[in-house]
Amino acid sequence: MPELPEVEVVRQGLAAHVVGRTVSDVQLTGARVARRHAAGPDDLAARVRHTQVVDARRRGKYLWLVLAGPAGDRSALLLHLGMSGQLLVQPADAPDERHLHARFDFADDGPQLRFVDQRTFGGMALAELDADGIPDSISHIAPDPFEPVYDRRAVIERLKARHSAVKRGLLDQGVVSGVGNIYADEALWRAQVHGGRASDSLTRPVLGRVLDHAREVMGEALVQGGTSFDALYVNVNGASGYFDRSLAAYGQEGRPCPRCGTPIRREAFMNRSSFSCPRCQPPTRAPKL
Repeated sequence: MPELPEVEVVRQGLAAHVVGRTVSDVQLTGARVARRHAAGPDDLAARVRHTQVVDARRRGKYLWLVLAGPAGDRSALLLHLGMSGQLLVQPADAPDERHLHARFDFADDGPQLRFVDQRTFGGMALAELDADGIPDSISHIAPDPFEPVYDRRAVIERLKARHSAVKRGLLDQGVVSGVGNIYADEALWRAQVHGGRASDSLTRPVLGRVLDHAREVMGEALVQGGTSFDALYVNVNGASGYFDRSLAAYGQEGRPCPRCGTPIRREAFMNRSSFSCPRCQPPTRAPKL
């Protein structure tokens, strides 16, 4: 699933190609793409037509277009990429993609915005904006490390209060958003902390170091267009990211740790895989001799 860097790359593409344009038509294929919109796809399409896209925003793994209606009222078109969703900017005469689920035309007759999703886990819905400009349906999502309102000290305290694996806390979008399996493993490798260690057993400086490395590695991935393991994650122009070439732990089972040379191991964690170095990231702290 795309994590913060991948979603931010897409948001930047939307900001460059869609913001400032007026939607002239919306075509949705099937009900699944709008299943999170309670009134259904026809209502969603009708309410988006003739609105102007005034901003493209993101929190964690969620992104949304801020829409202004003819009367000046504002709402959010919340977009979630799921496992394989793609938002593509395409010429109007480009052939339809095989898994095309939504098409947006604009009054300037310029390129279309298309939503393509092979596995159909993604989708879109309209939402109201709260006082902070966040869609009300994701108000429970915590700020991510790149937001001005991100409170590093408060996140450390939340992690410190949890008697559960520190990686579980990193993946909890109600604690800190945007971090998924890839960047959690990379941050923990950089901090030399095993993801299975209990949060409350770690000192506040160590927890802070983990969070700082999460922000750092996601920032580096963003510069490289995110992490693409296959053709399912691309930016709005169809290009893949290449941060996978810089991964130290995630997906590197059996390869030497870049720090000490010990083969990276894979372990089961929350119905997924975790990757770490057995030497640099022992499951428990070695006793003092």
